[in-house]
Amino acid sequence: MKKHSIIYLLFSLTILATSCAVIKPYQAPVIGNQNLYRDQYSKDTTNMADLHWTEIFGDTLLQNLIHEGINNNLNLQIAYSRIRQAQSYFEQSRLAFFPYVNADASAQGSKLSGNKTTTSSANTLNFQLGISSSWEADIWGKLKSSKRASLASLLQSEAYSKAVQTDLVAGIANYYYTLLALDKELIITEQSVKNWISTVNIMKALKQADVVTEAAVVQSEASRYAAAVTIPDLKQSIRQVENALSILVGRVPGSVLRGELSKQKSIAFLHTGVPAQLLGNRPDVQEAELNFRYNFELTNIARTYFYPDLVISASGGFNSASLSNLFSPTSIIGNIISGLTQPIFSQGINKTRLKVAQEGQQQALLSFQNVLLTAGQEVSDDITAYQSTLEKTNLRDSQIMNLQKAVEYTQLLVRYSSANYTEVLTAQQSLLSAQLNQVNDRLQQFQAIVNLYRDLGGGWK
Repeated sequence: MKKHSIIYLLFSLTILATSCAVIKPYQAPVIGNQNLYRDQYSKDTTNMADLHWTEIFGDTLLQNLIHEGINNNLNLQIAYSRIRQAQSYFEQSRLAFFPYVNADASAQGSKLSGNKTTTSSANTLNFQLGISSSWEADIWGKLKSSKRASLASLLQSEAYSKAVQTDLVAGIANYYYTLLALDKELIITEQSVKNWISTVNIMKALKQADVVTEAAVVQSEASRYAAAVTIPDLKQSIRQVENALSILVGRVPGSVLRGELSKQKSIAFLHTGVPAQLLGNRPDVQEAELNFRYNFELTNIARTYFYPDLVISASGGFNSASLSNLFSPTSIIGNIISGLTQPIFSQGINKTRLKVAQEGQQQALLSFQNVLLTAGQEVSDDITAYQSTLEKTNLRDSQIMNLQKAVEYTQLLVRYSSANYTEVLTAQQSLLSAQLNQVNDRLQQFQAIVNLYRDLGGGWK
């Protein structure tokens, strides 16, 4: 082997070894996530987030709304546009390994002074046609890191779109159940007003029989109006929720076709899996980890600026003073230049670039840790909220059953002057309040399920 070949081989091996030391391979951050769920120590990996949203929400009317939202929601369309942007940047980063190629065509004419002492021609023409190229050798891995950073950015935008869809599915479901609850509250309140009218008539009859005083009649009428005055507020709330739900599904504000709260079935499959699954299921956790990966590659890129750049430039073409001779063999021109540029003093730019990149990487790591901890908190809160609604169910049923009896008993007793009219009014007011609270308990139960499904990362698969 020739001497210069051996030198070239040794130089290439040295460059390769050094470049490996400059660019660090990516490793995902190691964060303890075993106890993210409070008081939950199960090792069962069965996870409700792995279910498609049609398996979680069995109401076909709700399914239709979610389908419509996924197809038409404007925020989700914006997220898809961001993916296409990131895809374009990634495709461009792949082409960065190829040389720049430019074509150039020019014609130049000049007229010199007419001084007779000038020996050159007074008029000159020059025609040139050529191609130039420039290529930077990726010795230290700058271009590879740029490509990996672009890939991380692309995957991050995809994770963002998943997060938007997860929130969209949960938002539509929560609004839907809120509408059902408001409908039920309106029905209960309207029925309560009818009951109050009946009570008022009873009090008037008892007043005629001198069983109660005028105060009982007036007080019962006031209680009736107190219940009736909440009906306009309920109707306004229903319209507002309908409008908000319409915007979510990408339509103009209007009425929403829906079912009844009493016909909704609770979801029995409430398995949280293990905390480690959050990284694979929850889009915002994935997005935070990919943001760390992106900043990791930016740090790699910043390191390469301390090392020399190898740039090879070449150009070739035709140059002639006569257009007719432009393509003759004697008009061919060409050159090639290669050179190394080593930074010596750059006013601290390279050091600043590296320091800023390292701090950005550290911030991304802390942000990832925070997102993961927040995810664990939200899942824990959802589990507690659901368990709380279950605990209240039997208690609320017993409360309403006893209040219904209290209303019946006090109405009978007041007719025989064995009870005060205020006991009747209090019993009816307590019954109405308990019935409305029961509806709210039911709503909280469904919302806890929806939020748990969302916070485990369900809804985008």
